[in-house]
Amino acid sequence: MYLVDTHNHLGCALFDIDRSQILAQSIKQGVVRQIMIGVFAAEWYPLLQLADKHAALYMACGIHPMYISDANQLSSALNLLKQLFQQRLDDQKLCAFGEIGLDYYIANVDKELQLKVFNNQLELATFAHRPVLLHVRRAHADVIATLKDHQFKYRGIVHAFSGSYEEAKEYIKLGFKIGLGGAGTYPQARRMHKILKQLPLEAIVLETDAPDLSPVSRQGQRNSPEYLPEICQQLAQIKGISTEQLAYHSSKNACDLFNWSFNELTNS
Repeated sequence: MYLVDTHNHLGCALFDIDRSQILAQSIKQGVVRQIMIGVFAAEWYPLLQLADKHAALYMACGIHPMYISDANQLSSALNLLKQLFQQRLDDQKLCAFGEIGLDYYIANVDKELQLKVFNNQLELATFAHRPVLLHVRRAHADVIATLKDHQFKYRGIVHAFSGSYEEAKEYIKLGFKIGLGGAGTYPQARRMHKILKQLPLEAIVLETDAPDLSPVSRQGQRNSPEYLPEICQQLAQIKGISTEQLAYHSSKNACDLFNWSFNELTNS
């Protein structure tokens, strides 16, 4: 069984003590590729250096909607993003733009500013020919409308999907994959269970969002990429398919999205 963790924060300080051990254990468990996410400028270059050192690690970078600051800092960060992708335009290690999007759940939200930054980053993703990893909370209608307005063609993943089935179908029509992880493994996540049963296998990718969103089997613990097999098993059981089926399709979907060779992945 080969798995791809399409979204985690393995580069954050919570993993400084045991990152190497977690990476080794994850590979042993079949998690042969991981995408680390950099959500603000100070993370980007250190994460890329970390990815360069390990064959199993890839990265995405972008400005998370919760880390939007004043106009001068934003302008500087957007320029730095463009420079980074210019330097690595043909480098698969920098495989996506994200995590970007809209978050209308946070207090005192400035929707206009979030939309402006989201639009700017979609333009940069188009320039870089990269898929986007989307963070969306209480904002699916605006995100879908913005993607349509841009006629964005490089696709991506709706990370930690929490919308409706109708919204999922809209993303799928746009070529996006639905990112599922630990949150969907809890018994009380009944709406997510219903959606999971309806989603086509060709639309699903798996993620941990480590150190957050631990599966029910690790409730209260720091989440880790090494727990992705458990997440896969629990989601497969809810969907009524085998763990191997979900692992195969989710990994193949990730390869399709990021233009990776599936044969190369399974020979890692």
